Amino acid sequence: MTYTEKTLQCADCGQSFAFTAGEQEFYASKLLANDPKRCPSCRQAKKAQQYGNNGNSYRNDSYGNRSPRQMFPVKCSECGKDTEVPFEPRNDRPVYCSDCYRKVKLAA
Repeated sequence: MTYTEKTLQCADCGQSFAFTAGEQEFYASKLLANDPKRCPSCRQAKKAQQYGNNGNSYRNDSYGNRSPRQMFPVKCSECGKDTEVPFEPRNDRPVYCSDCYRKVKLAA
């Protein structure tokens, strides 16, 4: 199928924007039936409003960037060193710093 550039009007700001042939081909490849209703800047603003300032929420954005993980401060169950882990610790399980974790993992 051949696509030609369309000029659309943004539902949020009313500005005209181009819906290029390449974008139309991309939409078709993803089986998206509707044309976008927001211009690129309004889409970005809506995304930032939904997911925070950087526009994503523990998901990759369209460029493969990832938002930082939430880290939880803990004391290592083995050596007592203060460290951080990317999960919320439970009281019934030991939590290790990276050095002690490697030792425990190798011993298993």
